[in-house]
This record gives sequence, structure tokens and C-alpha cells, in this order.
Amino acid sequence: MKKNKNLNLIVQAIEEKKGININIIDFINIMNGPADFFVICSAQSKTQINAIANNIKSLLLQNNNTSLWQEEGIETNWRLLDYGDIVIHILKEETRDYYNLDDLWLEI
Repeated sequence: MKKNKNLNLIVQAIEEKKGININIIDFINIMNGPADFFVICSAQSKTQINAIANNIKSLLLQNNNTSLWQEEGIETNWRLLDYGDIVIHILKEETRDYYNLDDLWLEI
């Protein structure tokens, strides 16, 4: 139940900061998956990436007392927030197109 609430808060946080092309990939039924869910979204600038990441961290901490486990990519075109069961990827549009995470993980 908390996972669904966290997913809803993550999507809300992304939308509040005008993130686009939100995709949620469900790994729950995959044994030894990298997480239960990946949330992937696009941003138009590093500033927007940072705003989205900060909003996600703030909303999850305030509403569910959910703390971040790991964060990577500060000041890059790809920010990763790892909450253990949910991993969030925030990428500039061209970076997302280049790495094509959406299709990569759908092949599993």
C-alpha cells in the first residue's frame, strides 16, 4: 500500500515541476529485479532535473517519512534517486533518447 502511495507522490512531484513523458516500469513479478518499480521521466534542463529531484525527495519525506537510500548524477543530464523498492530516473530528453531505458527494460 505504501508503494502505491509513494508512486502517486512521485508522479505528483514530477508533474508539479513540469516533468514530461512519465513512464512507470513494474518489476514486481520479475525475480531478482533491480527494484519493484522504475519511474522514468524527462526534463528540459539540468535546473529542471534538480527541481524535480528535490520535489520528489521533499514530498516523500514530508508525507511518508521515506528517506532516500542513494542518489547519483547530481549536476549531470541523468539523475537517479534510489528508494530501494522504487528507483527514479530523471533525464534530459536527449539523454533519455540516447540510452533508451524504457525499451531496454521492457525487453526483460
